[in-house]
Amino acid sequence: MFIAEATDSVSIAPSWDRTAAAEIRRLAEVPAANVGDALERMTVMDGGIRLFTGHATLLGNALTVNVRSGDNLAIHRALDEARPGDVLVVNGHGDMTRALVGDLIGEIMVNAGVTGAVVDGAIRDVQALSEMGLAVYARAITPAGPFKNGPGSIGSPVAVGGVVVAAGDVLVGDADGVVVVPRRRVTEVLDAVGGIVEKEELLRQRILAARPDQAAAVAR
Repeated sequence: MFIAEATDSVSIAPSWDRTAAAEIRRLAEVPAANVGDALERMTVMDGGIRLFTGHATLLGNALTVNVRSGDNLAIHRALDEARPGDVLVVNGHGDMTRALVGDLIGEIMVNAGVTGAVVDGAIRDVQALSEMGLAVYARAITPAGPFKNGPGSIGSPVAVGGVVVAAGDVLVGDADGVVVVPRRRVTEVLDAVGGIVEKEELLRQRILAARPDQAAAVAR
Protein backbone atom coordinates (compact mmCIF):
# COMPACT_ATOMS: atom_id res chain seq x y z
CA MET A 1 0.00 0.00 0.00
CA PHE A 2 1.29 3.48 -0.85
CA ILE A 3 -0.30 5.20 2.16
CA ALA A 4 0.72 4.69 5.77
CA GLU A 5 -2.68 4.38 7.46
CA ALA A 6 -3.41 1.25 9.50
CA THR A 7 -5.85 -1.17 7.87
CA ASP A 8 -6.88 -3.23 10.90
CA SER A 9 -10.50 -2.21 10.31
CA VAL A 10 -10.52 -3.66 6.77
CA SER A 11 -11.50 -7.31 6.39
CA ILE A 12 -10.33 -9.39 3.44
CA ALA A 13 -12.16 -12.46 2.16
CA PRO A 14 -10.26 -15.63 1.29
CA SER A 15 -8.99 -15.79 -2.29
CA TRP A 16 -11.61 -16.08 -5.03
CA ASP A 17 -11.63 -17.52 -8.54
CA ARG A 18 -11.37 -15.37 -11.62
CA THR A 19 -12.34 -16.10 -15.23
CA ALA A 20 -9.39 -16.16 -17.62
CA ALA A 21 -9.19 -13.17 -19.93
CA ALA A 22 -9.12 -15.43 -22.98
CA GLU A 23 -12.51 -16.87 -22.01
CA ILE A 24 -14.28 -13.53 -21.77
CA ARG A 25 -12.53 -11.56 -24.52
CA ARG A 26 -15.44 -12.06 -26.94
CA LEU A 27 -17.71 -10.12 -24.59
CA ALA A 28 -15.74 -6.97 -25.39
CA GLU A 29 -17.05 -7.20 -28.97
CA VAL A 30 -20.72 -7.30 -27.92
CA PRO A 31 -22.78 -4.28 -26.75
CA ALA A 32 -23.44 -4.29 -23.02
CA ALA A 33 -27.16 -4.16 -23.83
CA ASN A 34 -26.96 -7.53 -25.60
CA VAL A 35 -25.04 -9.05 -22.70
CA GLY A 36 -27.81 -7.82 -20.43
CA ASP A 37 -30.39 -9.37 -22.76
CA ALA A 38 -28.64 -12.72 -22.39
CA LEU A 39 -29.16 -12.42 -18.63
CA GLU A 40 -32.87 -11.61 -18.86
CA ARG A 41 -31.92 -7.94 -18.21
CA MET A 42 -31.70 -8.75 -14.50
CA THR A 43 -28.07 -7.81 -13.83
CA VAL A 44 -27.88 -4.42 -15.53
CA MET A 45 -26.76 -1.58 -13.25
CA ASP A 46 -29.13 1.36 -12.95
CA GLY A 47 -28.73 4.47 -15.08
CA GLY A 48 -27.25 6.45 -12.21
CA ILE A 49 -23.98 4.59 -12.77
CA ARG A 50 -22.51 6.52 -15.69
CA LEU A 51 -19.27 6.56 -17.65
CA PHE A 52 -17.18 9.62 -16.83
CA THR A 53 -13.92 8.86 -18.67
CA GLY A 54 -13.12 8.81 -22.36
CA HIS A 55 -12.39 5.09 -22.49
CA ALA A 56 -15.73 3.37 -23.08
CA THR A 57 -14.84 -0.33 -22.97
CA LEU A 58 -14.85 -2.14 -19.64
CA LEU A 59 -14.19 -5.86 -19.28
CA GLY A 60 -12.73 -7.81 -16.38
CA ASN A 61 -13.17 -9.67 -13.14
CA ALA A 62 -14.71 -7.88 -10.18
CA LEU A 63 -12.47 -6.85 -7.28
CA THR A 64 -15.20 -5.95 -4.81
CA VAL A 65 -14.86 -3.36 -2.05
CA ASN A 66 -17.33 -2.13 0.55
CA VAL A 67 -16.49 1.18 2.20
CA ARG A 68 -17.95 3.58 4.72
CA SER A 69 -19.55 6.52 2.91
CA GLY A 70 -16.86 9.01 1.88
CA ASP A 71 -13.94 6.80 3.02
CA ASN A 72 -11.54 5.05 0.63
CA LEU A 73 -9.07 3.30 2.95
CA ALA A 74 -10.35 -0.13 1.88
CA ILE A 75 -9.87 0.79 -1.79
CA HIS A 76 -6.17 1.46 -1.20
CA ARG A 77 -5.85 -1.88 0.58
CA ALA A 78 -7.87 -3.71 -2.09
CA LEU A 79 -5.41 -2.74 -4.80
CA ASP A 80 -2.78 -4.83 -3.01
CA GLU A 81 -5.01 -7.82 -3.84
CA ALA A 82 -5.53 -6.83 -7.49
CA ARG A 83 -4.50 -8.93 -10.45
CA PRO A 84 -4.14 -7.80 -14.06
CA GLY A 85 -7.53 -7.62 -15.74
CA ASP A 86 -9.47 -6.88 -12.55
CA VAL A 87 -12.14 -4.18 -12.34
CA LEU A 88 -12.49 -2.26 -9.08
CA VAL A 89 -16.13 -2.45 -7.93
CA VAL A 90 -16.94 -0.22 -4.98
CA ASN A 91 -20.08 0.06 -2.89
CA GLY A 92 -19.84 3.68 -1.78
CA HIS A 93 -23.49 3.61 -0.65
CA GLY A 94 -24.44 6.20 -3.23
CA ASP A 95 -22.68 8.97 -1.30
CA MET A 96 -21.84 11.89 -3.61
CA THR A 97 -20.14 14.22 -1.13
CA ARG A 98 -16.63 12.70 -1.25
CA ALA A 99 -14.68 11.26 -4.18
CA LEU A 100 -13.55 7.69 -3.55
CA VAL A 101 -11.34 7.36 -6.64
CA GLY A 102 -9.05 9.99 -8.14
CA ASP A 103 -5.84 10.26 -10.11
CA LEU A 104 -3.53 8.76 -7.48
CA ILE A 105 -5.66 5.65 -7.08
CA GLY A 106 -5.83 5.63 -10.87
CA GLU A 107 -2.04 5.46 -11.06
CA ILE A 108 -2.04 2.52 -8.64
CA MET A 109 -4.71 0.82 -10.75
CA VAL A 110 -2.53 1.18 -13.84
CA ASN A 111 0.45 -0.28 -11.95
CA ALA A 112 -1.66 -3.29 -10.93
CA GLY A 113 -3.18 -3.85 -14.37
CA VAL A 114 -6.69 -2.94 -13.19
CA THR A 115 -8.65 -1.90 -16.27
CA GLY A 116 -11.31 0.30 -14.73
CA ALA A 117 -13.65 0.97 -11.84
CA VAL A 118 -17.36 1.04 -11.06
CA VAL A 119 -18.13 3.20 -8.05
CA ASP A 120 -21.54 3.59 -6.43
CA GLY A 121 -20.49 6.98 -5.20
CA ALA A 122 -18.35 9.86 -6.46
CA ILE A 123 -14.98 10.20 -8.20
CA ARG A 124 -12.71 13.07 -9.20
CA ASP A 125 -9.77 13.87 -11.54
CA VAL A 126 -11.73 12.51 -14.48
CA GLN A 127 -9.49 14.06 -17.13
CA ALA A 128 -6.42 12.42 -15.63
CA LEU A 129 -8.23 9.09 -15.30
CA SER A 130 -9.21 9.35 -18.97
CA GLU A 131 -5.63 10.05 -19.99
CA MET A 132 -4.59 6.86 -18.15
CA GLY A 133 -6.90 4.86 -20.41
CA LEU A 134 -9.14 3.74 -17.55
CA ALA A 135 -12.87 3.14 -17.94
CA VAL A 136 -14.40 4.61 -14.78
CA TYR A 137 -18.12 4.61 -13.99
CA ALA A 138 -19.64 6.36 -11.00
CA ARG A 139 -22.72 8.15 -9.72
CA ALA A 140 -21.19 11.65 -9.52
CA ILE A 141 -18.09 13.81 -9.70
CA THR A 142 -16.88 16.05 -6.88
CA PRO A 143 -13.52 17.67 -6.12
CA ALA A 144 -13.94 16.88 -2.41
CA GLY A 145 -11.45 14.26 -1.22
CA PRO A 146 -12.20 11.22 0.96
CA PHE A 147 -11.39 10.18 4.49
CA LYS A 148 -9.06 7.25 5.17
CA ASN A 149 -10.25 5.82 8.46
CA GLY A 150 -12.13 2.67 7.47
CA PRO A 151 -13.80 0.36 8.11
CA GLY A 152 -14.31 -1.65 4.95
CA SER A 153 -14.24 -5.09 3.38
CA ILE A 154 -12.60 -6.62 0.32
CA GLY A 155 -13.71 -9.63 -1.69
CA SER A 156 -17.21 -9.93 -0.25
CA PRO A 157 -20.39 -9.44 -2.31
CA VAL A 158 -21.39 -5.80 -2.73
CA ALA A 159 -24.44 -3.93 -4.00
CA VAL A 160 -23.54 -1.50 -6.79
CA GLY A 161 -26.01 0.20 -9.08
CA GLY A 162 -28.85 -1.93 -7.76
CA VAL A 163 -27.08 -5.20 -8.60
CA VAL A 164 -25.25 -7.66 -6.35
CA VAL A 165 -21.67 -8.23 -7.49
CA ALA A 166 -19.51 -11.07 -6.16
CA ALA A 167 -15.74 -11.09 -6.38
CA GLY A 168 -14.76 -12.78 -9.64
CA ASP A 169 -17.98 -11.92 -11.49
CA VAL A 170 -17.36 -10.43 -14.92
CA LEU A 171 -18.09 -6.76 -15.59
CA VAL A 172 -18.99 -5.64 -19.11
CA GLY A 173 -19.37 -1.93 -19.79
CA ASP A 174 -19.65 0.50 -22.69
CA ALA A 175 -21.08 3.97 -23.28
CA ASP A 176 -24.55 2.71 -22.28
CA GLY A 177 -23.57 1.42 -18.83
CA VAL A 178 -22.49 -1.70 -16.97
CA VAL A 179 -23.72 -5.29 -16.87
CA VAL A 180 -22.69 -7.93 -14.33
CA VAL A 181 -22.15 -11.48 -15.59
CA PRO A 182 -22.17 -13.89 -12.63
CA ARG A 183 -19.09 -16.06 -12.88
CA ARG A 184 -21.12 -19.29 -12.99
CA ARG A 185 -23.04 -17.96 -16.04
CA VAL A 186 -20.14 -16.76 -18.21
CA THR A 187 -20.25 -19.78 -20.53
CA GLU A 188 -24.03 -19.50 -20.87
CA VAL A 189 -23.77 -15.83 -21.84
CA LEU A 190 -20.95 -16.48 -24.32
CA ASP A 191 -23.12 -19.12 -25.99
CA ALA A 192 -26.15 -16.80 -26.16
CA VAL A 193 -24.84 -13.40 -27.24
CA GLY A 194 -24.02 -14.35 -30.82
CA GLY A 195 -27.61 -15.37 -31.51
CA ILE A 196 -28.95 -12.22 -29.86
CA VAL A 197 -26.75 -9.97 -32.00
CA GLU A 198 -27.70 -11.86 -35.18
CA LYS A 199 -31.42 -11.64 -34.40
CA GLU A 200 -31.18 -7.88 -33.82
CA GLU A 201 -29.25 -7.39 -37.06
CA LEU A 202 -31.90 -9.26 -39.05
CA LEU A 203 -34.62 -7.09 -37.52
CA ARG A 204 -32.60 -3.96 -38.26
CA GLN A 205 -32.32 -4.93 -41.91
CA ARG A 206 -36.10 -5.44 -42.12
CA ILE A 207 -36.67 -2.00 -40.57
CA LEU A 208 -34.24 -0.32 -42.98
CA ALA A 209 -35.76 -2.11 -45.96
CA ALA A 210 -39.21 -0.78 -45.03
CA ARG A 211 -38.18 2.89 -45.11
CA PRO A 212 -39.92 4.90 -47.85
CA ASP A 213 -36.65 5.89 -49.51
CA GLN A 214 -35.60 2.25 -49.72
CA ALA A 215 -38.95 1.19 -51.21
CA ALA A 216 -38.71 3.94 -53.82
CA ALA A 217 -35.21 2.83 -54.77
CA VAL A 218 -36.44 -0.74 -55.28
CA ALA A 219 -39.33 0.52 -57.46
CA ARG A 220 -36.93 2.41 -59.74
